[in-house]
Amino acid sequence: MHYSSSSSISRPTRRRKMSQYIATSIEGSIQRIVIDRPRKRNAINGPMYREMIKILDESAKNREVTCLAITGTGDFYSSGNDFVSNLTAADESATDVDAATLIIQNFIDALINYPKLLIAVVNGPAIGIMATTLALFDIVYAAETVYISTPFSKLGLSAEGCSTYTFPRIMGPSKAAEMLYFGVPMSAKEAAEVGLVSRVYKRDGVDEIWEHLRKMSTLSPESLVATKQLISHWNKDILMKVNGKELEVLKKIYMSPQFLERMANFMMKKSKL
Repeated sequence: MHYSSSSSISRPTRRRKMSQYIATSIEGSIQRIVIDRPRKRNAINGPMYREMIKILDESAKNREVTCLAITGTGDFYSSGNDFVSNLTAADESATDVDAATLIIQNFIDALINYPKLLIAVVNGPAIGIMATTLALFDIVYAAETVYISTPFSKLGLSAEGCSTYTFPRIMGPSKAAEMLYFGVPMSAKEAAEVGLVSRVYKRDGVDEIWEHLRKMSTLSPESLVATKQLISHWNKDILMKVNGKELEVLKKIYMSPQFLERMANFMMKKSKL
């Protein structure tokens, strides 16, 4: 794969609004995906997953891009899956559940297979799938106020995002068990201590992170991509299998009477608010 070796800082910023809730921009060799649904705490629905998959695919083929960063708007990075939007019809047809789980699986696969640097700038709480998938990023920066939450048991779900494989290997089996079984949240400081987060920045210091990335984007793109390919090569097949298995289990849960009852109760409570 050929990349231009010239400095990328001089290139103008190009912004594109993919939809009401997803925006992307390219500045130099850095591409951003911004989750822009603050009223819903940046919860992800099906169309948003599809848009991010499309951006990841286009970015992988764009020779000008060497790094893609995902961040959120407002107080949250993301509160995870928008279950009401994604599974409203799940009690009517298995096809709906297949479609809902397939789009999630495709999104995670896209993260696993992204060939360039993948960076998360976690501006606020990361919950559910947007917490577990942090372990698939090459570098994670988190604001000091961030917490990472995996409330699967509380919701009657099973872990996803390849966390059943990545979390024990990053933070050790005991700490991973507390998070994945009991949903014990992890602060940004704790996440940095166990190696899930590279750097914790002050709440108002995100501009320093973007400036750091702009400087890093002037490094050799050939070197960055080659090293990324070597590091990711050894686990890629395993992660794809883990993702498939996790979503297979999750699909069965989505179709279970117990989960459908939980969802019905949740939507009933929501309608009364």
